[in-house]
Amino acid sequence: MTVNGSGTLPAAQVGVIVIGFNDAAHIRDAVRSALAQGPAVAEVIAVDDGSTDGTAAILDELAGTDPRLRIVHRAANSGGCGTPRNDGVRAATAPYVMFLDSDDTLPEGAADALLGAALRHRAPVAAGLCVRRELPQRRDTGWQPALYRRPAVYAAPEARPALLRDTLCVNKLYARDFLTEHGIAFPEGRFIYEDFVFTARVMAAAPRVATVPDTVYIWHVRRDAAAPSISLDRERIANWQARVAAHRSSVEVFLDAGSKPLARAARVKFLDHDLRMYVRELPARSAGYRHAWWRVTRGYLARFDEAELSAARPPARWIARVVLAAEAPRDLERLAQLAARPARLLPPYAQDAAAAPLWSTDLPRAPLDGVFGPGAVPPHHLPVTVDAELRLTARARARLRLRVHDLYGRLATIRPETAEVELRHRDGGPVLRRAVPLADEGEAWTARVVLPLSVLAARDRRDGTAPPQTWDVRVRVQCAGGAFRTTVRAVGRGLHRAALPSLRHGLLLARPYATVNGSLALRLASGARGAWAVMRNS
Repeated sequence: MTVNGSGTLPAAQVGVIVIGFNDAAHIRDAVRSALAQGPAVAEVIAVDDGSTDGTAAILDELAGTDPRLRIVHRAANSGGCGTPRNDGVRAATAPYVMFLDSDDTLPEGAADALLGAALRHRAPVAAGLCVRRELPQRRDTGWQPALYRRPAVYAAPEARPALLRDTLCVNKLYARDFLTEHGIAFPEGRFIYEDFVFTARVMAAAPRVATVPDTVYIWHVRRDAAAPSISLDRERIANWQARVAAHRSSVEVFLDAGSKPLARAARVKFLDHDLRMYVRELPARSAGYRHAWWRVTRGYLARFDEAELSAARPPARWIARVVLAAEAPRDLERLAQLAARPARLLPPYAQDAAAAPLWSTDLPRAPLDGVFGPGAVPPHHLPVTVDAELRLTARARARLRLRVHDLYGRLATIRPETAEVELRHRDGGPVLRRAVPLADEGEAWTARVVLPLSVLAARDRRDGTAPPQTWDVRVRVQCAGGAFRTTVRAVGRGLHRAALPSLRHGLLLARPYATVNGSLALRLASGARGAWAVMRNS
């Protein structure tokens, strides 16, 4: 990386602002990860937002171990994340700043990667990949990975409107002079989803933006935490109301800046991401929540124009059209399946008098546009539903029956021929594949496959035993005119736990089940100890 005459990065250029409130359990790791970034970091400013636990004492202790660490103690809690971040920026002296939450960490080399890109391209904003790490399983998922697959530089966000899909503030580096010149700050006080507004203010100022393919932030997702994070605390309607309000404010920022393309991109992002995420959860919510959510969402979607709806992916815009067309919540299970990733459009497949696809015959204002016509989605990208019924049998086997639904005749045009069933280890381990021919039954294609559970259990043996393991079931449908992969929907009455005799393992305990999104998964353990672990967690 050549960024100056000597080919090295200049030292002491970055200030890392760490914010925390009552997080004594994690803030030490966060601060240490910032200090460990090396000579590029001039200062780490830790802002204690009025903590009442041991957070303040831990920060004061750490300050004695490294002169780069400075502590800002707020007398009272601000109620949000914006105010302490603003305090940190005001206290900073380094040319560049980046943000870190107390329960997350910076991976090694994050500051170097972002600073190098910012200096090399003279960009006041540099961004990299954030990884969501599910704890305690340590499953990693990239956040908006398509934006960070390769290095790039954009003269302004309008050159790459998809940048707006990443509303996080923490996986980016900012020139402090740029923030000051444009008066960019976070909303003060108790403002939930403050990232949305801050990021909109940054992008509306039309900076040059550099992106890197490096992982620059580890976002820890602790679903078993005593107090869930804002992003996980979605059970109250106030959360959705706050999200909609923050998004509305973001759109207004772009419109005030005269950037209709960015305002449109923000609304499309809302449909493709925010709307789908909350719709997936609607079936599990109370009746009161559903009605309130429906009312809030209809009111906000009424602000969207047809071009913005049409620019979203079909699953998202179809969902939006149903919400706009129906005055009260309806078809929630079907909507949730359409909101899943990958999406599934469940039958029945209705049509109007002109044979145009509809969500339902009693909702003529909810067309399923994009199934046919000049802008039609390619058949292998359609939200095809594959049903899977799994039955456990003797000899430690499972019989899987597949049913691939056609979608208004579009799938028939590429002629499905075979189905390759894939069982993928949940923790990223081995994969078991079985391919079978598909039988054409007119409006669907079917297949049956036998899965050897003893073979699966043997794939992850340690010290002669196999720990409890989870397998996700996917299918690759090979057609004469292409192929596609998708998850399978769990159907039928075979979703029950069973103890199976096995020559190889003595005993196998198998538990097929439907995931939150309705997909088929299989929990499997061998031996008495493994079987007890599955029963305990069932």
